Amino acid sequence: MASGFWNIGKIPELRKRLIFTVVLLAVYRIGIFITTPGVDRVVMHKYVSSQRGTLLGFINFFSGGALEQLSIFALGIMPYISASIILQLLTVVVPTLERLQKEGEQGRQKITQYTRYGAVLIAIAQGFSIAVYLEGLKVDAARVVSEPSWGFRLLTVLTLTAGTAFLMWLGEQITERGIGNGTSLIIFAGIVARLPQAVAQTVDYVKNDLIQPVTMLGLTVLMVGVIAAIIFFERGQRRIPVQYARRLVGRKMYGGLQSHLPLKVNSSGVIPPIFASSVLMFPATVGNLIQAKWMEDLQRAIQPGGLLYNVLFAGLIMFFCYFYTAVSFNPIDVADNMKKNGGYIPGIRPGKKTAEYIDHVLSRITFGGALYISAICLLPSLLADNFKVPFYFGGTGLLIVVGVALDTVNQIESHLITRHYDGFAGAKGPRIRGRRAS
Repeated sequence: MASGFWNIGKIPELRKRLIFTVVLLAVYRIGIFITTPGVDRVVMHKYVSSQRGTLLGFINFFSGGALEQLSIFALGIMPYISASIILQLLTVVVPTLERLQKEGEQGRQKITQYTRYGAVLIAIAQGFSIAVYLEGLKVDAARVVSEPSWGFRLLTVLTLTAGTAFLMWLGEQITERGIGNGTSLIIFAGIVARLPQAVAQTVDYVKNDLIQPVTMLGLTVLMVGVIAAIIFFERGQRRIPVQYARRLVGRKMYGGLQSHLPLKVNSSGVIPPIFASSVLMFPATVGNLIQAKWMEDLQRAIQPGGLLYNVLFAGLIMFFCYFYTAVSFNPIDVADNMKKNGGYIPGIRPGKKTAEYIDHVLSRITFGGALYISAICLLPSLLADNFKVPFYFGGTGLLIVVGVALDTVNQIESHLITRHYDGFAGAKGPRIRGRRAS
């Protein structure tokens, strides 16, 4: 593995991509500490710190601490993710969007452009709701906003929307010119930046006897086990055997090969928990605009950690696992391509029967993958209720960190192997597979 890291510096293109990625992520982290004009960051920090374990604490965790600073990046990349959810849902029901998706690269670029427009509109709505919410916020008689006015509201909306648009641009630049998926890496950087603080807080809990050393040791073992389970499931796949018939082309015989069709246990990656979190954040955003008792009751009912929240969260994760898998993987297309190339699954007739078989297998393993993601993401609530430990251990955050790390390592290893260098596991070691690898 040491030689694998050493080989990174020998490839100029890979070295430039890594440096470019690190620089843009550093820009993102610097922007976290630029506060929105008109906001007292000290008062805001005190208020958000008192809201740990609630929806605000959850949003602050995913934004990398941007919310407690009320920085220009306080909305993070979530509006873009929410817009992606809406566009993917509309793709199923709107024929125009469905045709665009099937037009290849040009159609996908058009859908991406619509997603950007949608993200800006969502950011405007969320920015306005945050501005209205902050104007009435006090901590020990100190106001978060010293001079509430329409000028403050408009400036906040403009600042937060521009911050989200800039993060979208950063993510696209990292994807095109850096390493890995830019959106995932931005979320990854925000979560990792909060881990040292979480570790320090946990150490204070142990010192103050809020957590017993034996309990902390058990939680550490549990966390290592959770990481191992995430790696196991993220790399797990069901391999369907595929046989290619022999065919004579000219004087040469082609085919007769045996291969396999890999189906990932978790083919949707970290998309379902992110999508589910975004959907559950929506009522809180609307609640800041609609001052009604039923809306306040709804906000209290879906606070993170509550029974209703956990049930909805698990249900939405299950739904998005199946939905995203159905959008990204079409068994009919796979069966048709296999038939055109002379391939078939032993014991299964080519064409419709093959598509039905693949869909059946995919549905079964997706169910297992959805249960695994739900269990991992609900782990923080169980720990908080039973052991009173910080939110950071386990759950969506750890799933994103491990998953994105696997993808990034796989991207780097692909560059190394393409240029005839050993990967991280060495020349005789196994290939490190990310979640998208086959």
